[in-house]
Amino acid sequence: MSEYLDPSRRRLLKFLSGTPLLLPLTGGSAAAALLTACGGDSDDTSTFTPPATPTPATLTSVTFSAMAAPTLADAAKMATTTVGSSLVASYSDTSKTTYALKYETFFITGAMVPNGSGGTILSGGYYDINNQPILDKTDPNRRQFFSDCPDGSSLLKLANATVTGVKGNPVFAVVQFEYTSRNVKGDSMYGLLPSPIAILTLDQDKATGALTLVKYHNVDTSPANGLWITCGASRSPWNTHLSSEEYEPDASTIATDAQFRDFSLNLYGDAAKANPYHYGHLPEVTVNPDGTGSIRKHYCLGRISHELVQVMPDERTVLMGDDATNGGLFMFVADKAQDLSSGTLFVAKWQQKTTDNGGSADLTWIRLGKATSAEIKALADRYKAADIMDIRTADPADATYTKIPFSGKSNWVKVKPGMELAAAFLETHRYAALRGGSLGFTKMEGTTVNAKDKIAYSAIAAIGSQMKDGSGGIAIKGPSAGAVYALNMKGGQKDTAGTAIDSEWVPVDMAAVPALLSEDLATPDALGNTANADKVANPDNIKFSEKLRTLFVGEDSSTHVNNFLWAYNVDTKVLTRVLSNPAGAESTGLHAVDDINGFAYIMSNFQHAGDWNVSRNASGAITGGLHKNVVTTLDPLIRANYRDGYGAAVGYLTGMPSLS
Repeated sequence: MSEYLDPSRRRLLKFLSGTPLLLPLTGGSAAAALLTACGGDSDDTSTFTPPATPTPATLTSVTFSAMAAPTLADAAKMATTTVGSSLVASYSDTSKTTYALKYETFFITGAMVPNGSGGTILSGGYYDINNQPILDKTDPNRRQFFSDCPDGSSLLKLANATVTGVKGNPVFAVVQFEYTSRNVKGDSMYGLLPSPIAILTLDQDKATGALTLVKYHNVDTSPANGLWITCGASRSPWNTHLSSEEYEPDASTIATDAQFRDFSLNLYGDAAKANPYHYGHLPEVTVNPDGTGSIRKHYCLGRISHELVQVMPDERTVLMGDDATNGGLFMFVADKAQDLSSGTLFVAKWQQKTTDNGGSADLTWIRLGKATSAEIKALADRYKAADIMDIRTADPADATYTKIPFSGKSNWVKVKPGMELAAAFLETHRYAALRGGSLGFTKMEGTTVNAKDKIAYSAIAAIGSQMKDGSGGIAIKGPSAGAVYALNMKGGQKDTAGTAIDSEWVPVDMAAVPALLSEDLATPDALGNTANADKVANPDNIKFSEKLRTLFVGEDSSTHVNNFLWAYNVDTKVLTRVLSNPAGAESTGLHAVDDINGFAYIMSNFQHAGDWNVSRNASGAITGGLHKNVVTTLDPLIRANYRDGYGAAVGYLTGMPSLS
């Protein structure tokens, strides 16, 4: 009689039978009893009519239970990824189901994982322009470099995907690796290696939704001239992975840039071969049905410190984070949907309304230029900085130059005759400031969109002095530990020259979300936190789930001893801590997915566990810093968990129900 089971009872029996926590929900009253098939006495000749199939209940809301921040009383939890939250799903028939959340890893970087051809490959491994492994020469065994800093990720499915070894549904995750912290000797390796990107083929269990890694494919980045410091990422509406290159190298000082020379040496085997104008753009990865993929770099979205970008529902408008000192809020409107190879670039002008609590402003937009990726790539191949702009770092006492803020300092600049297009797309920070854009933002990180309410969200990880002193057109009071801002979007807008902007998704104002405003502490708390541990601090990755009506926020904090992942319901205004990362680690790779073959997922990585913020005296004794109270206890635990501190986790939260 199972065909007459109430849907909620089926759900309960499925759970009790030992099915893992990723469950499809069909709804129904939990109080309903089993129905019998009897029509009466044995001699009753009446016709039996089966009861009508109950109407499935629908999901009406989801809430998360809060978890406390871990303490030294349970040091093991501070030294790993900890999830102490549950998800409560409510249905239209008033029933509720609670799901315990937990964290599962696909791998800890440095592990040998399947390559899909019967062999193995080093997860997070680095490769040069010829796809040869880059070896750590400070290691006596010359081991291949691998990253401890996985970052942006995308989870997607493809029609007609076929990968050997998949028994359920093939699902793909694209994961990029920002940098590696140090070599075996202990020297910093930040920005010295070309960033790798991998495609993971995952076997999705059709009954439970659980994901298992069956293939790791390293993407050949040579068609894009290699990649520079890939950070946040997003999945495009057309199912590709939109990467990033942040902290673009300054082409005007490249001759004395030791970091860029070493990057070029590791990538090309030639310290002088890499071209700085090839970096600071938006790479796009396309996944193939066999779990391989290709990459191309878009040169027409501005050369800025690209972070996590968000393509709006029109599939043309792109809002871009700019993780820079004296950064800007940039927008790109593509000429055609699902094609970022040509379009128009804009920068925002902040017209301030308030100064307290993160400040607020109306936004207008300055049109910087229109171009194709191919024509900007041709300019990048041809010109050097001196061909495009005359740049001075001291006042030339010449009225033909304009003073602008640049990377925390002042520049005096003028564009060379006929080089406006090159300046707009290759010297974007300087040109945007020259044109009057508000280049006063600091640490502008992730962007995401709440399409139903037509609100974009942007994370400012730290409100630095350039956002407070007015030098870049912004003058607010903080807080220093950052905030998440809401930006209302409208159509029918014109740029500052009076020309119509061809988009219905143009941000028109910007204000901090009160519940997502950090709280600086006058003195550290007992653990060492310098910002309130029960509020978001230094928000970085952000992703919005339309079906959950929830904004997820991951921290990159120099103010919390452990960085957290938070869930903020935009309707109830409730903020909940969902996950704690290992101490010293940054929360990265955040990606909320409402439906992959009927299952929902929250992807989450971390990077550089045990990156201790401490000061020491001449004898090496710890004298201060964020982690001074925990480092002695936690350092050996983290080293034991994560390959002596060289490894980091790539994984996801399990326990999410279907949201369909």
